[in-house]
Amino acid sequence: MNDRYDAGHGGDRDDQYQLVGYDEYGRPVYQQVPPQQPHQQPYDPYAQQTQQTQQGYGYDPYAGQYPTQGYDPYDTGQQNPVPSYDPYGGAQGGAPADPYDPYGRAATSAQQPRVAEQTAYIPQQAGPAESGEPDGRTRAEDAGRDYHTGQFAFVEEPDGDSEDVIDWLNFTENRTERREEAKRRARSRLVALVVVLALTAVGGVGYLWYAGKLPGLSSSSDSGTGTGTSAAAQNRDVIVVHLHNTKGGGTSTALLVDNTTTKQGTTVLLPNSLALTDDDGTTTTLAKSVEDDGSSGTRDAIDTVLGTQIQGTWRLDTPYLQNLVDLVGNIEVDTDTDVPDPDAKKKGTAPLVNKGENQTLSGKTAVAYATYRASGEAQNAQLERFGQVMQAVLRKLSSDAGAATTTVQTLAQILDPSLTDKDLGTFLAKLADLAKGGDYKTALLPVQTDGTLSAQASDSVVKDVLGGTAKSPDKDAAVRVSVQNASGVKDNTEKARVVLLNGGFTFLEGGTASGTQAASKVVYADAADKENATEVAKTLGLPAGAVSKGKVTSNANVSVILGQNYDPSS
Repeated sequence: MNDRYDAGHGGDRDDQYQLVGYDEYGRPVYQQVPPQQPHQQPYDPYAQQTQQTQQGYGYDPYAGQYPTQGYDPYDTGQQNPVPSYDPYGGAQGGAPADPYDPYGRAATSAQQPRVAEQTAYIPQQAGPAESGEPDGRTRAEDAGRDYHTGQFAFVEEPDGDSEDVIDWLNFTENRTERREEAKRRARSRLVALVVVLALTAVGGVGYLWYAGKLPGLSSSSDSGTGTGTSAAAQNRDVIVVHLHNTKGGGTSTALLVDNTTTKQGTTVLLPNSLALTDDDGTTTTLAKSVEDDGSSGTRDAIDTVLGTQIQGTWRLDTPYLQNLVDLVGNIEVDTDTDVPDPDAKKKGTAPLVNKGENQTLSGKTAVAYATYRASGEAQNAQLERFGQVMQAVLRKLSSDAGAATTTVQTLAQILDPSLTDKDLGTFLAKLADLAKGGDYKTALLPVQTDGTLSAQASDSVVKDVLGGTAKSPDKDAAVRVSVQNASGVKDNTEKARVVLLNGGFTFLEGGTASGTQAASKVVYADAADKENATEVAKTLGLPAGAVSKGKVTSNANVSVILGQNYDPSS
């Protein structure tokens, strides 16, 4: 087939070599056919690689594809071994190769010949360790190890350190999120606070404007009213209540005021000495007006003097007051004095009502305290006790209009036609609500000795509480004459009234004396009224000797006591 080849190798090339391909230069590449051997070791794809590594080479993909000894495709007839061409830069002609080629293969050792014919795995004695490996092994030793895939296990198990890192990242992330959330909440709270403060400021300014307390907006007419609306323009509901003492005699009068504008309630106590003017122009006292004129005449007279508009009259006799206190379940009052038991037969008996704070009063003891007036004590002291009882009753009364109406109906009292049970119950329920909330007070109307209103009364009570204007009878309009009948003839009082009115005097009812007296008297207190007293005596047909200086009633200029010598026909 090739004479040069046959001559150079002394054999049939077709029997010993097999063409396997061509190299990169087009030269044929043959592979030696190994001789048949008994019990040949099974083929190991890594055997040749291991063999070559043991002979000093790294892994060569072309290992075994061409002869490495004894074959020269350009045979010159020489029998000397010719090193095969290494396209990857291996040395030729026996020159030692570089320790490592560019592909990481170990260089061929000059002291160890390569044996291309050996195909089976032959264990080799490891040579001396080369420098450069940390564990003292040569790269050939590492390459000579027969590694199988079964020797490697790839287990994906979480590393403890990795979990710590993940936990730390989660912690820092969560902490950052919490900080951001806290900042967002803080900003939200700040915005909400600013909004609340703004609304509060606007509401406060609005209230001050409504109340007339802003600088430059309030006026003198609004002073003391607590609202921008003037005292006269405020809306009030007023009822007058007259307490009649059915056992001891006498009356006590008060105004129950519900100011629906300011949401304030007040009990205004009216002294019995308050001077009133009847429809016929006659000047009288409150006590006499209640006893003689009843509800309508007294209500109109009070409206004239105080400038009020009373919606109704509530006559409250002492038995009804006792029932009312029992219905609300007793009351608590800070009593200012001991009240003796009127039914006690022996001296030294324990008082019916003890002086002290938060005294619990039943219906009976409440009536005794409200009507008690000690010997020589002013009528205003008893009037103030009545006011205490009324305010305590309102604190215990139901604030529900329906329940309060039921309580009024249970009393079964006869009311003024202008005031129904429902109207009174609804009115008292409103006052009860104010009394429970602390928006209720009691005020005494100041009255001078002559029954007229003082300047203090005009400012503090009449104007601020009632929103009215004081119109007491004019002192200079006519001489006020108080007449007491001691003649024993009842009609003499009316006859004297007519005569005095016709004479241009103001008649004041002085009542009926407990006994009779023979001579009539005309008394004056002020020297300036001596002449007026003399004129009164002439008008009544009494002698000039009946006129004398002495004590007169508080609201009159001249006092007259009619005796048995009084003759209306004269």
